[in-house]
Amino acid sequence: MQSQKTHKIELNSDYPCPCRRRGHLTPIILTEAFGCSRCQQIFVVEEGGYVIEQLSTTYPYKRSWRWTGHQWNVVHPGLGDSYLPLALGILLVLLSIWLPVALNGGGGILLVVVALLLAVLPALMVWLAYRR
Repeated sequence: MQSQKTHKIELNSDYPCPCRRRGHLTPIILTEAFGCSRCQQIFVVEEGGYVIEQLSTTYPYKRSWRWTGHQWNVVHPGLGDSYLPLALGILLVLLSIWLPVALNGGGGILLVVVALLLAVLPALMVWLAYRR
């Protein structure tokens, strides 16, 4: 079994691309960055040389990786750094308020369906935004 201990990223070494299996990261001269030969992404060295971060991204959060000596491991953002806790909180509030009102309000099954759709729609939007 290979060690999961992170190694410092050497600025004069070549590494495999964390996004694509066939790409190679090569150092960009006079910077603390790497460029991929295949996907043309730029990665910046952060956190004292132990993490690379994707510079240009279309994702709502920055993607980062740590080098173990053999492969890249994804650095997951903290729970406070994403919109997931906010979306779950909104979902719980909507379900705890709308569902009892819909069930006891006498509106019938239509109000229950509307309440569930209003609760599930934000969660679906967050899931679609964060899936890869």
